[in-house]
Amino acid sequence: MNTDGATSWQAVRDEVLRRIREREWKPGDRIPHEADLARELGCARATVNRALRAVAEDGLIERRRRAGSRVALHPVRKARLDIPVIRVEVESRGLPYHFSLTSKSDELPPPAIRARMKTAPDTPLMHVVGLHMAGGRPHALEDRWIDADAVPGVRDADFSTISPNEWLVLNVPFEGGDIAFSATTATREDAAALDCAPGAALFLTERTTWHGTRILTTVRLLFAPGYRLHTEI
Repeated sequence: MNTDGATSWQAVRDEVLRRIREREWKPGDRIPHEADLARELGCARATVNRALRAVAEDGLIERRRRAGSRVALHPVRKARLDIPVIRVEVESRGLPYHFSLTSKSDELPPPAIRARMKTAPDTPLMHVVGLHMAGGRPHALEDRWIDADAVPGVRDADFSTISPNEWLVLNVPFEGGDIAFSATTATREDAAALDCAPGAALFLTERTTWHGTRILTTVRLLFAPGYRLHTEI
């Protein structure tokens, strides 16, 4: 490893992963102290800390306050799930893409959304609804709430030319989020939007993202029949 004093945390993470995979550090082994690794690898201790946190989040090491870090005895394999840009997803299948904006307005959210966004009862949020099209057919119905005060520039975004999904991925950094997957059946309104029969089986994702203590957005994405989610482990 190049120890030139400007080693990135990603490079430190990759070196840690190499040592684990090649059994230089075996399951249960104690990992050297951060200060020792920083001297060895030619970087700041904070860089090592960031790298070890990333490896711990992947389930390959266990970190204990005051006890240090060890290689996990029973590592948990985790699926990696990035927030997809639906346009890219559609075009990668060789299909033409289009987003149709249905509505955009400031509204008082219903109680379930207000609880998810952690806003006061009298605080309006931006509500955006639109339809993603693939090859001239409905692909996904996007129903999104945004805290415009926490997302700079969103009031000026033209969602008739770019979907909220893509605009947020391109313009807004976030620290974390949660996502839920479920199956549901199409209501009459869903069926009309997705051009399917009422009661048809649909794939549903519900995702909320935040930065610091602020919830940025929560979205309900309802996919047309036949949709499949693919990820990696």
